[in-house]
Amino acid sequence: MENRTMLTDLYQLTMMQGYLVNGCQNKEAVFDVYFRSLPFKGGYALAAGLEQVVEYIENLTFGEEDLKYLRSLNLFNEEFISELSNFRFTGDVDAIPEGTPVFPYEPLLRVKGRIFETQLLETTILNLVNFETLIATKASRVVTAADGGPVMEFGLRRAQGPDAGVLGARAAFIGGCQSTSNVLAGMRYGIPVAGTQAHSWIQCFPTELEAFRAYAHTFPDLCLLLVDTYNVLKSGVPNAIKVGLELEAEGHHFLGIRLDSGDLTYLSKEARRMLDEAGLKNAIIVASNDLDEETIFAIRAQGAAINSWGVGTNLITSKDNPSLGGVYKLAAEGEPGNFHPRLKVSENITKITNPGIKKVVRFYDRAGKAMADLIALEDEVFEEDKPLIIFDPIQTWKRKTLKNFRTKELLKPVFRDGKRVYALPNLKEIQLYARKELDSFWDEVKRLTNPHRYIVDLSTNLFELKQQLLLTIHNDIKETNKEWSKNVDR
Repeated sequence: MENRTMLTDLYQLTMMQGYLVNGCQNKEAVFDVYFRSLPFKGGYALAAGLEQVVEYIENLTFGEEDLKYLRSLNLFNEEFISELSNFRFTGDVDAIPEGTPVFPYEPLLRVKGRIFETQLLETTILNLVNFETLIATKASRVVTAADGGPVMEFGLRRAQGPDAGVLGARAAFIGGCQSTSNVLAGMRYGIPVAGTQAHSWIQCFPTELEAFRAYAHTFPDLCLLLVDTYNVLKSGVPNAIKVGLELEAEGHHFLGIRLDSGDLTYLSKEARRMLDEAGLKNAIIVASNDLDEETIFAIRAQGAAINSWGVGTNLITSKDNPSLGGVYKLAAEGEPGNFHPRLKVSENITKITNPGIKKVVRFYDRAGKAMADLIALEDEVFEEDKPLIIFDPIQTWKRKTLKNFRTKELLKPVFRDGKRVYALPNLKEIQLYARKELDSFWDEVKRLTNPHRYIVDLSTNLFELKQQLLLTIHNDIKETNKEWSKNVDR
């Protein structure tokens, strides 16, 4: 596994040296990783990237070449370089498991430890979690639109570099894609790989029929033919039917055809009719061509006869929403057992942080459907046999009473004192877990357009702590401004 220690922003290192020079390198800090708004104007996001975060932390060490380069910048003193030479992460990490539906402001990860260590983790954690969560969410939407029709991810050639291609395929599988064209991702993560031929294969033979026969000879039991190189209905489908019938006569199963251009609804309906009339009723029709969830939904609504979908560019690049916007914000600092909640204030209300060491609690009704999430302080307890009033932290008059509920805390221990305590599930287990978790949400929350807003509130204790800190900061600012005004008048 590649060492990503130097995959960081320079200011993480300059701050770390600043902590050291000012003697506060051992101060304890707690950081939250969260995003502020849902991508795609959707109803949920799907957490992903934790496995890569674990690998990053476990391999976090500065080598001689790293230290040599940092010395060459003439920014860092030898005391700092020496500290880096012995660097290891010794703190705690809690995280929401991959495949969990998540919502704005919920800590996806909580990092606790020496500020000298926790500061460094910011950039790489965000790089990994932001991208994979975004792609897993996009894939989940595409799979929802396909409504049970298998989806193959094949965006490698259009991905923003090799890492995006591989990790994007991984995230897409978490989101529900059944296979990938990416062989490296298949080898590395155990994702089923799929693919047939390109137009170049068809063009390399004197005729389309000869190209189809050659492919059928090579893969007689996996023969899926690309039929739009010349003319779908007048050439491609008739030639595919000829080859399909020849395969069936020889005792093989003809898999089907792929459409990669044109009006997919019309072409699929006509192709289905032609295949059925020829006796190839079990042959499938696969569609590709710049698909996304909206296009798939529209095509299906028009009655297209498509069995499976290949989705590339729009999925792997998340074309309509190219970034998640996750952040890594300080929530508390101090010493073990004596943390002080910290709050960032902004003119933009969405950028005001939630203070303190927090957890996320999901509330379910007795049928197992998710009712609401509560961001709460770490030591809070919610008794399942007592009604609980929750309220919107902005529009506080919006209230709801939860009754007969059961609860689940979403954050799970991953590292303790620098040692991993979390068993990483395999990718298939994560995909199945994601499917199960999504099933616990009402369809209205998962709707592709104008979804129902799922409730995520602050606990009363957290809300009051936040208001208290906001008032304290406001008063401090007033005093500072008053003092400054006096000095100016002089």
